[in-house]
Order: sequence, then C-alpha cells, then structure tokens
Amino acid sequence: MNKISMREKAGLMPLITVCAICTVLAGCASTPKAPNEALQAAELAIANAEQDRVADYASPELGEARDKLTAARIAVVEKEMVRAARLAEQARVDAELASAKAKAAKAQEVNEQLDKNINTLQQELQRNSGGSL
Repeated sequence: MNKISMREKAGLMPLITVCAICTVLAGCASTPKAPNEALQAAELAIANAEQDRVADYASPELGEARDKLTAARIAVVEKEMVRAARLAEQARVDAELASAKAKAAKAQEVNEQLDKNINTLQQELQRNSGGSL
C-alpha cells in the first residue's frame, strides 16, 4: 500500500484549493434562470393596454413595449438572462406608460366635452332668459 507523506500532502493542497475555487466559480458563472415573472408581467401589461384600446392614444409607447418584449424573448433564447430581465421590465413600464397616457387623453376628451356642454347650456340659458345673466 502506498502511503502519502506529509510533504506530498502539503504539495497537493494548493492544487486542491485551486480546483475547489474553480468549481465554485463555474457554479457562479452558470446561466441564471429565465426571467419568467418579468416576462409574464410585461405580457400582462401589454394585454391590458391592448384591451383598453391604448393604441388609439399611445401607439408609439405600446409599440415600444411590444418590441422590447420580443427582444427580451430573443435574449432568453440567447441565454442572456440579465438583458432579458431588463428588457422585460422596460416592456412592462412602456405598456404601463401607454395605458397612463391613454387614460389621460380620454380624461382630457371627457373634460373638453363637458366644457362644450357647459357652454351650450349657458348659451341656452341666456337665450331663454333674454340675455339677462
């Protein structure tokens, strides 16, 4: 039976240490998981925006959201998970911005219509009261 001397053991320690460090680093360097939650959140935000007919009011922002979601999916295929997560998050934010802009535009239209109605009512009142308002 071959016995390893203390001197030989001491010589192997740096090699064992290097191997252990390489193993740990290899584990850290592995591809992270796909950002499924971020992708789903972006998809949901885009679907909600489409359902709210955002394209009528904020088409460029909705288009950006769609483009970024597509780019995020491509990044997943290319195993670029950090980039995919960032793009998915940007897609969600763009879709939410499109929804917010659309809601603001719709509210502005309602306000303008109310102003028109108020003006019409005031004119009617003036006509009916002989202009003494």
